[in-house]
Amino acid sequence: MADDHSDRPSRGAGTSLREPDPAPGTDASLRTRPRLNKYRLALVLAGLGVLAAVSTVFGMMMAVAQDLPQLEAQNEFKSARNSTLVDDRGRNLATLTGAENRILVRSSQISSNMKHAVIAIEDQRFYKHKGIDYTGIMRAIFQDLRRQRAAQGGSTITQQFVKNALVAQKNRSVFQKLREAALAYQLERKWSKDKILTEYLNTVYFGEGAYGIESAARVFFGWNHPGCEPECASVLEPAEAAMLAGQIASPSAYSPVQNPASALARRNLVLGRMQDQGYLTTSEYRDAVRQSLPPRSEVAAPRKVSKAPYFTSWVEDQLVRRYGTGNTFGGGLKIRTTLDLDLQKAAEQAINGRLAGVGPSAALVAIDNNTGGIRAMVGGGDFQKRPFNLATQGRRQPGSVFKPFTLVAALEDGISPGRTFVSAPKRLQGPRGDFAVQNYEDRYSGAISLAGATTVSDNSVYAEVGYKLVGTSKVAKAARAMGVRTPISRNPAMVLGGLKSGVTPLEMAQSYETLAERGKRVSGSFAAYKDGPVGFTKVEGPGIDDKNDAKRKRVVPEGTAEQTVQILQSVVTSGTGRAASIGEFAAGKTGTTENYQDAWFVGFNDQLTVAVWVGYPDSAQPMQTEYRGEPVAGGTYPAEIWHDFMLSYRKIADSRAKPADDTGQETAPLPGPVQTLPPADTQQSNGKTRDRKKADQPKTPSGGGTGGGQTPAEPAPTEPTPAPTPTPDPTGGGGTGGGTGGGTGAPPAGNADGTTGAPP
Repeated sequence: MADDHSDRPSRGAGTSLREPDPAPGTDASLRTRPRLNKYRLALVLAGLGVLAAVSTVFGMMMAVAQDLPQLEAQNEFKSARNSTLVDDRGRNLATLTGAENRILVRSSQISSNMKHAVIAIEDQRFYKHKGIDYTGIMRAIFQDLRRQRAAQGGSTITQQFVKNALVAQKNRSVFQKLREAALAYQLERKWSKDKILTEYLNTVYFGEGAYGIESAARVFFGWNHPGCEPECASVLEPAEAAMLAGQIASPSAYSPVQNPASALARRNLVLGRMQDQGYLTTSEYRDAVRQSLPPRSEVAAPRKVSKAPYFTSWVEDQLVRRYGTGNTFGGGLKIRTTLDLDLQKAAEQAINGRLAGVGPSAALVAIDNNTGGIRAMVGGGDFQKRPFNLATQGRRQPGSVFKPFTLVAALEDGISPGRTFVSAPKRLQGPRGDFAVQNYEDRYSGAISLAGATTVSDNSVYAEVGYKLVGTSKVAKAARAMGVRTPISRNPAMVLGGLKSGVTPLEMAQSYETLAERGKRVSGSFAAYKDGPVGFTKVEGPGIDDKNDAKRKRVVPEGTAEQTVQILQSVVTSGTGRAASIGEFAAGKTGTTENYQDAWFVGFNDQLTVAVWVGYPDSAQPMQTEYRGEPVAGGTYPAEIWHDFMLSYRKIADSRAKPADDTGQETAPLPGPVQTLPPADTQQSNGKTRDRKKADQPKTPSGGGTGGGQTPAEPAPTEPTPAPTPTPDPTGGGGTGGGTGGGTGAPPAGNADGTTGAPP
């Protein structure tokens, strides 16, 4: 009897022994299939994640590789060098450091102590890593986790440099940090370690306004190394270098001025690290920790690296407009300026010799007649304390130095210099209202010619000529053509220098230079503004080789200009400007404003035109007693300063005209028209020889002379020009400061030099 196996599974060939698959829809089926799908999905996602990460890193590296040339083009990333200014003889004048006062230096100009100190505190493995220090990053993460705060940084010096160069100091995203790390890696493949370290030290901020190591060395330790400029960073001692390196992490927290205790502790920490890493011996470490921090009184803010800061600041602005900020301050340009350091020193000495300890300040501008180049510029007494440039920005009332514009307009209008007028109190009627005018101290010359009225700066005559006969519009037109840029008011007193807005010494110097060149306005392609004066003549640098092209433009008829020059010569020989006499040809005009608030002398010889202003820069403060107990007028300090400067100029020119110096070497002459000088008894002027022996004789132009053909024996010595009183005419009356005048019903204004209402 066969066994009954109907309830057992068959074990025949090909028969599986596994349990049969669960029926669809059962609980077992639902438990098994999702588990398999999750495994598969995880594997797929992991693969995609790896692929995405690789692609991201590859894309980032490619993007950074593309960005690197662009970043290297930035001033901080290329072999940047400060641009330099030299004077017209090639002598170093200034280093252009920009708004941050950053002075770029080479590796050889940085002390090894400084390099070691920075590496010791900022990046100990600097010479071992390739831009990214993985060991340092892990150490920083461990310290952060252990202390539950950001205790250590893991970025390398290369990464910090990249961050500085990208100006990415705040709100840096994770992507930005990764990009910086990638860029640091790329940079290390192209630059040497020494170059990276040097450029890093050139970009770091150390506090107290000092950007870059050279600026920091001067600010904090220049006092301890007298005469170290231009390489103060090269002489830093271990204690000094350690203090500066310690400040990088937080310039304010470790400032020796604001937090000396923290600064000292930080410095000593750096010194300890330097000893641990073998940069200092034990004895050197002990000596260094005993050193004191710099005294607060010795820490000085960065100063302009210039021997003539007012002038170089003026030129800087022009260079930035022409070549851009990057090229100007970091493009390694060499700019030859028009300034002569010897003349600049002479100008400063002339001012100090007269005004030291007196009270008022002075501004001076000297222009080369032939080229229109600025040869000397004094814009104030102390650039660090008062950077406002009185020579180019100080708009002050001109007083009677404005009268030559009225004279030119009158001569062009056909009025002869010999025509006589009555010098007396007057009330003039004109299109802009009545104009009451009188001479200072009620001194009048009676009948006097226009030429003679110029010699003694007679306001009564000039008011009649300018306001009644010529008109304010023609006077303004002459001033504009000759070089005045400031908007010129049309009030009656403007013919005597009473303007609503003042003028600058630079404007007055160029205007008179036009007369010195017999009516031609001299400028150049490098002019500070259209048809203006020139501050530099040559610019050389990577891809740049530019030269100034001189320009000359006739703006005043030659005959008119020659007559004006002859009349102005009499001001120096026998008029209000006799203190400016230099024993040879010279012409000019004095000017003094109401209450002696501004005093001027503007004059020229055949080579130079020089404008001098004296006054208080911050206010219209009267100078009633500053001249040996007497008022300061144009014929006092300004004329004397002009005289002293021109005598110094003559000595400099004569010494350079000699064929050889004491060593037998040729001496370079002054550029332009003063390369050689005529014999002592004569001087050439535009093809005409002037007799120096007759220089002290008043020169009367043809067809004219002073009143009745005679020059007053004793012209009034001063010429204060009172401020004009507003007239009822809303279009032109009034004005503030500087001129003689008054409107209808206004009291007449007086003049200190015998001129109507305005001192000469």
